[in-house]
Amino acid sequence: MTDETRREPRLQHEVLVAYRTVDGFMTDWAVNISKGGLFVNTRSPLEVGSEVKLIVQLPDGEFPFDLAGRVSWVLEPIEGGSPGPAPGMGIEFLDVDAEMRARLEAFVEKLNETLAPQKQ
Repeated sequence: MTDETRREPRLQHEVLVAYRTVDGFMTDWAVNISKGGLFVNTRSPLEVGSEVKLIVQLPDGEFPFDLAGRVSWVLEPIEGGSPGPAPGMGIEFLDVDAEMRARLEAFVEKLNETLAPQKQ
């Protein structure tokens, strides 16, 4: 997915995320996040359209929170270990309530300010 096709800008930042698969709960790193979703770095992505329950720990909160999501795109691992983009899956958040959306927006905006190049 390109920047032009995204509804929300994504920020490169690692966030620990757990999600349920047929094999149980998996824990991986989301390597970027936006108000509308995240990209989970995994060599075993779920199928596009799969709905998942996510447990996300934002650095601004004491407790993790649950989110529903849907796999909207997948980047398969490259055979033979060739260098390339990290494999994983893009997950779109579903049914985010007002409080959670506000927390996500505040987190993304804070990250954006922190990671933005310093103006001289």
